[in-house]
Amino acid sequence: MIAVVEYYLCSFHVGRKGSLAKKPFNPIIGETFHCSWDVPQPTKSTQEEVQTEVDKTETVGSTTDGNDRVTFTAEQVSHHPPVSAFYAECASKNICMNSWIWTKSKFLGMSVGVNMVGEGVISLLDHGEEYTATFPSAYGRSILTVPWMELGGRCNIQCPQSGYQAAITFHTKPFYGGKVHRVSAEVKNPSNAVICRISGEWNGTLEFSYSSGDKKVIDTTKLPSIPKKVRPISLQGTFESRRLWQHVTNSLKVGDINTATEHKRYLEERQRQEERQRKESSTSWETKLFQRKGEGWGYNRILQKPSS
Repeated sequence: MIAVVEYYLCSFHVGRKGSLAKKPFNPIIGETFHCSWDVPQPTKSTQEEVQTEVDKTETVGSTTDGNDRVTFTAEQVSHHPPVSAFYAECASKNICMNSWIWTKSKFLGMSVGVNMVGEGVISLLDHGEEYTATFPSAYGRSILTVPWMELGGRCNIQCPQSGYQAAITFHTKPFYGGKVHRVSAEVKNPSNAVICRISGEWNGTLEFSYSSGDKKVIDTTKLPSIPKKVRPISLQGTFESRRLWQHVTNSLKVGDINTATEHKRYLEERQRQEERQRKESSTSWETKLFQRKGEGWGYNRILQKPSS
């Protein structure tokens, strides 16, 4: 459980760079994204060689000997509400994660709050354990002046197989004074005893204090990042993200906001027109890679432990 909590807390700092809030692209129903990472074995020499560039485009090809390949797949499975489903796995380690999420927004005066509805399930097949995690809310502050973002709210990670659980709180900045991006957490064993406490900043330094008296400090700004590999646009399907949005992206890169807006409007109007056609013909949307499972969504080809 502590290793899962460490992974969870150390993942948020790579979400985006910069403190200013920016308007994202709006996913189109049926849009998909695929990428992979070749992760070196955790030795000192390989960590020093890891590049810090996060978004370098490469062709998915052969894997260097000794590396573990992590694959990622995402699909926009619904438009109302706008649900994104995503799945990642590392087959060589028998680890996978299946998640789904959608947002509920509300205005809070000078801020916008976005509640993340959904969950992620991390499966450790070698241990027969599943860890279900929820996600913090996001807030866009000072929307009329210089926008900036922060995370807030209480999240939980639970493992029904082991009985361990974790309660994590992302603290929003107080109105007067106080630090930003603070987080605190407690990990409890099946007897409800606290075995680890964590405090710090989710985009800075985290301190883990164990019941044994030991401590561990992680500086997330110094963690190595590995460039993701994405197929060239020429090899992508028509609904894969980089091909779908290529004209918008290219226009933004040269500073042509008007042309980018026109391309974006074309994609969104096409989506609305197709939705009207499905409604008129009483045809439901069929997903490609995920299927509905209860209140959530599950990947069609979730990793299974090889039979012995």
